[in-house]
Amino acid sequence: MTAIEGSIALVTGGQRGIGKAFVEELLARGAKKVYATARKPRPSHDERVEVLALDVTDDSSVAALAERTQDVDAVFNNAGVLYPGPLLKSDMQQVKDLFDTNVFGPLRIAQTFAPVLARNGGGVLVDMHSLLSWAAGAGSYGASKAAFWSLTNSLRIELAAQNTQVVGVHLGFADTDMVAALPVQKISASDVARFVLDGIERGENEVLVDDITRNIKSALAGPVEGLTLPLGR
Repeated sequence: MTAIEGSIALVTGGQRGIGKAFVEELLARGAKKVYATARKPRPSHDERVEVLALDVTDDSSVAALAERTQDVDAVFNNAGVLYPGPLLKSDMQQVKDLFDTNVFGPLRIAQTFAPVLARNGGGVLVDMHSLLSWAAGAGSYGASKAAFWSLTNSLRIELAAQNTQVVGVHLGFADTDMVAALPVQKISASDVARFVLDGIERGENEVLVDDITRNIKSALAGPVEGLTLPLGR
């Protein structure tokens, strides 16, 4: 998939932060319709946006969503949670909940919507990662993003046969409620959405949104000591 115009998209976590910016940018580029999900959805005043309830940790919720959205050709795996804290002091149930949302949730979406995308010509699956997929120091959240990155790379191989473009997105810190308390430089959610959709239209498989992310990825070839969380820079 290289064209956004005329597409029908699904954005999980589509009513706030980066997800909301995706919805707005998709419409600005001529998407025909966008399904925006949330655990507690709010009505939209735009007739091109259909708001639906979704809990990515619930198999029945994902299945019910798929029944309502059989026309999609672009799926944005954007929903996620952030639970801060060091690994050795983390509550194990909280760690499991985080992985259920950030890793198993996107996998549920991918498994459920792969046949939908195939029937609609292949389309695109977008997975929202982080520079914390590679940088150490973010506890279980970083571990979940690393797992998600690996998952995406395998999905890209598995979905190639049905002509689905799988795009992994990495970025530093966007100006959203999730990281509002962090004293770091942030990129606007609208800029993230714009860069990602540019990448989709160029046919890219990976989008590195900002310089700090590109710097961290380039450090993967060096010593592991160079892969540290860039807070405060």
